[in-house]
Amino acid sequence: MKTITIDPITRLEGHGKISIFLDDAGNVADAYVQIPELRGFEKFCVGRPVEEMPRITTRICGVCPEAHMMASAKTCDAVYHIDLPRTARMLRELLYVIFFVTDHATHFYALGGPDFVMGPDAPAAQRNILGVIHKVGVEIGRKVIDMRGACHELIKMMGGKAVHPVGALPGGMSKGMSAEERDLVLKTGKEAVEFGKFSIGLFNQIVLGNKEYVDLILSDSFTHHTYNMGLVDEKNRVNFYEGSVRVTGPDGREHAKFKAADYLEYIVEHVEPWSYLKFPVLRKIGWKGLVDGPESGIYKATPLSRLNVSEGMATPLANEEHDRMYKALGGKPVHQTLATHWARLIELLYAAERWIELVSDPEITGPEYRVVPDKTPDEGVGVVEAPRGTLYHHYKTDKRGLVQEANLIVGTTNNNGAINLSVKKAAMNFIKGGVVNDGLLNIVEMAFRAYDPCFGCATHAWPGQAPLHIKIYDHEGRIFRDLRR
Repeated sequence: MKTITIDPITRLEGHGKISIFLDDAGNVADAYVQIPELRGFEKFCVGRPVEEMPRITTRICGVCPEAHMMASAKTCDAVYHIDLPRTARMLRELLYVIFFVTDHATHFYALGGPDFVMGPDAPAAQRNILGVIHKVGVEIGRKVIDMRGACHELIKMMGGKAVHPVGALPGGMSKGMSAEERDLVLKTGKEAVEFGKFSIGLFNQIVLGNKEYVDLILSDSFTHHTYNMGLVDEKNRVNFYEGSVRVTGPDGREHAKFKAADYLEYIVEHVEPWSYLKFPVLRKIGWKGLVDGPESGIYKATPLSRLNVSEGMATPLANEEHDRMYKALGGKPVHQTLATHWARLIELLYAAERWIELVSDPEITGPEYRVVPDKTPDEGVGVVEAPRGTLYHHYKTDKRGLVQEANLIVGTTNNNGAINLSVKKAAMNFIKGGVVNDGLLNIVEMAFRAYDPCFGCATHAWPGQAPLHIKIYDHEGRIFRDLRR
């Protein structure tokens, strides 16, 4: 059996490889996404004062530190039994939707977008942000860079740092917002709404205006009928910061709806020996292997999943785009993985509109931006929607507030089963008769990249003994010893 390895996978956060196994006829017999890195942050956190967790966990990832800060701060609120003041809650959500705008822009323009803008078969050297700028024009490239830069400046202002912010604390935020800061945030928010509209327009032109791309999105090669998961408000509309976790089945019907504290009643993590990344599944259905359908506990937690489990968006422009997408794709739920890119841009527009709503509220500059914890700490769970999926933090402490146990289930971990399904199906449908080239392998990677995976913060399976593989070569380049553990 011949093995094809894509190592490293490109345009993602972290490190990973895809192993594709061909049978004697040169067709795909199996394919796996293997994650060889281990961060193990849960172990690092044991013994730390729980109030340090929002600062420590941002170091897990330089791409989505805001997500870990917010999930961690919400978990600390639960540990200390804090009822957050309204101003504090709005300031947190405001920082968070600003982060969503820049993060979704990063994926569309720099990570996932080059496959569509440049084309799946374009030379590898052109499938990147520089290739995109060359094709669409410097002015568009400058628009993207300026928007991301403005967002990071606001995150720095509100969170203390542009990367790995520290502004969210147990009980609220470390600082309030002045009237001058509010005016700056409002001005930039209006620009973000226009940027969101522009980005959707670009998607309409470049992707939806190309029949080959539309056929690729709708093809069976990128379709999987799984359960979906996402955070919703009291009206079942998409919300990134707070609400209940809703799970719907492949038929779109509600399977479960629960609060963060009850997540272990609905999710269980399965471990496979060939990856450091666990496989969460729905507990009531269980692990049935890497298969989809209503009898499989595998679910997706992506931008498309959030729209699938919702009954619309909470802001007008984004809701119009939500309705237009589902009308174009045949109604809810949509199971075409590549449609996640469209959903991601709808979320970008929603984040920008929500940004305007929050900063326009008179209480955003109120003095009640934090309460000091005064109750004995014990145990808490916090959940937010990270750009790439539902993010759970769970801490247990002693009476002094020292962490005894920590568990994190991040968006990419939630999507691990679905990612493997998508990669295998794409490989089986595009690699035939032993014919393999860079363009075909990139199409396989497209199935993977649609999830915007981040492996730096996703890995926490601990197999007990680190695998070791050492090859020793002689002076002529031949293998002298091959040692494995």
